[in-house]
Amino acid sequence: MELVRVVPKRSNVEFRLMASKIVHGVMRLFLLAGLLGLLASCTGTKAASPPPSAVPVVAATVEQKDIPQQLRAIGVVEPYSTVAVKTQVTGELTGVFFKEGQDVRKRQLLFTLDKRPLEAELKKAEGTLAKDQAQAEHARVQQRRYEALLNAGVVSKEEYEQFRSSAKTMEAAVAADKADVENARVQLLYCSIYSPINGRTGGLMVHQGNEVKANDVPPLVNINQVEPIYVTFTVPEQNLAEIKKYASQKKLRVDANIPNDSRGKVVGTLSFIDNAVDQSTGTIKLKGQFPNADRRLWPGQFVDAILTLHDLPNAIVVPSQAVQNGQQGQFVFVIKSDMTVEARPIVVSQNENGQAVVQSGLAPGERVVTDGQLRLVPGSKVQVKQALNQPSQQEPQS
Repeated sequence: MELVRVVPKRSNVEFRLMASKIVHGVMRLFLLAGLLGLLASCTGTKAASPPPSAVPVVAATVEQKDIPQQLRAIGVVEPYSTVAVKTQVTGELTGVFFKEGQDVRKRQLLFTLDKRPLEAELKKAEGTLAKDQAQAEHARVQQRRYEALLNAGVVSKEEYEQFRSSAKTMEAAVAADKADVENARVQLLYCSIYSPINGRTGGLMVHQGNEVKANDVPPLVNINQVEPIYVTFTVPEQNLAEIKKYASQKKLRVDANIPNDSRGKVVGTLSFIDNAVDQSTGTIKLKGQFPNADRRLWPGQFVDAILTLHDLPNAIVVPSQAVQNGQQGQFVFVIKSDMTVEARPIVVSQNENGQAVVQSGLAPGERVVTDGQLRLVPGSKVQVKQALNQPSQQEPQS
């Protein structure tokens, strides 16, 4: 059997009573809100807005100092002199008197070749010379004898001329023999090969016991002179007139910064300006010469070359990161005495080594914002975290 629940129906009077209660409740809420607002207006109290917070920034002080005018380029280290050592005679290599990669001095013995064939050639030339000298002496005696007979009218002039010509021929043969002897002696000297320069040897191309030929390729060894040494680099041709101007007044300084070398830059001087501009690249080749006594520069090495032309005296400089670009041009945020900032337009003449040279707009001693500019507008209050060109102050230890 199904049970049917009977819900009693509410009368219209009950619905009216419920609606009346709801309306009265809402009216009480509005009345309470109005009383609270009236009370606040009567007492005159308002909620205080929090003061704007200072923007943390990094600042730097505007400085006045001499700024070097420099040109920067990638340079390649080249030896001061390079010699490919070759033999000038053919023969067996009998001795090597240095080690690969060893420093050698000028006129130091490097190689020897088998001398015996050339010693035999020298003896042969000396023997031929001695024989022809004897024959020449005999021809001169005959010439003098027939000259006396010609004067006495015993022989004809034709007979005398034959002996005179023979004597001259033998004199010429003696002269040629002397040249052959001298050449044989020189060839014998070539059997000992000496270093022509002070330098450092490379890899040995031919080893002892091999047969070598005169002026053959490859050479026996290459020697590079590394004290002094060159750094070659190129700069745009637009700088050529300025380089020539200052180079005519004094020796220009060239610095070489070696990558991953913590010992600092190497100092040299400009020693060479090429005689023509490379038309394919629009650059001019320069060379700096360095003493290189400590051997920090090595042939084939890449370095950062810096050519200093002259110094710009009493320049106003700020860190380059302080300079901002706006619709009206370049500007910086200057920190005033009340720790607010103003956007001041400036004119920058050049940038050198992370510093902007300011032509107008700033004075020495002023402070400019170098980090945190994105959160600033003119009039913003700032809090300086630490100035770039001032030492940080350490808190005293307890």
